[in-house]
Amino acid sequence: MRSAAIQRDTKETQIQGSLKIEGRGRYEISTGIRFLDHMLELFTRHGGFDLKLKANGDLDVDQHHTVEDVGIVLGQLFSKALGDRHGINRAGYFVLPMDETLSVVALDLGGRPALVYKDLVKVRLVGDLQTELVEDFFSGFVAHSGANLHVKVLYGRSNHHKIEAIFKCFSRAMKYACSKDARLKDQLPSTKGLL
Repeated sequence: MRSAAIQRDTKETQIQGSLKIEGRGRYEISTGIRFLDHMLELFTRHGGFDLKLKANGDLDVDQHHTVEDVGIVLGQLFSKALGDRHGINRAGYFVLPMDETLSVVALDLGGRPALVYKDLVKVRLVGDLQTELVEDFFSGFVAHSGANLHVKVLYGRSNHHKIEAIFKCFSRAMKYACSKDARLKDQLPSTKGLL
């Protein structure tokens, strides 16, 4: 069972998290930003992970520190739980319709952090979440998981649907990338011999 637990404390945020990759889609999530909680809940459910995450941040200042640091902790959890990454598929992608919206996410857990992000969101807030911070969340995630992540909303009307489609795509792509191929269980998914 691949799992990890992290406690990350700074002067801006205090975050406790635990993750099971081979989970059952169970979650206990509280960040102080309800729409972010919702996105992490559906990420957990659609990926089949188990995630507990409790964040206390300086939301009286701004949401930025909390959102970015939650992304950092999620990246650290996956990095730790994946261990040496032997036998994983490493890469994954998913295309998802969310009513009138279509989104695609492709990622590679090969140890080279990079983010390309285009969400087409045109409002400052969705629910209580500052929408510009979604990119910061993913930036924190890639930097600490060693992921190369490409996120694109192709089209859509509802800004809520655009962000939700991204998180659902992200969860499905991560589910495949993290899963193991029994034929390659003793192999590192790289010809370099190093990730």
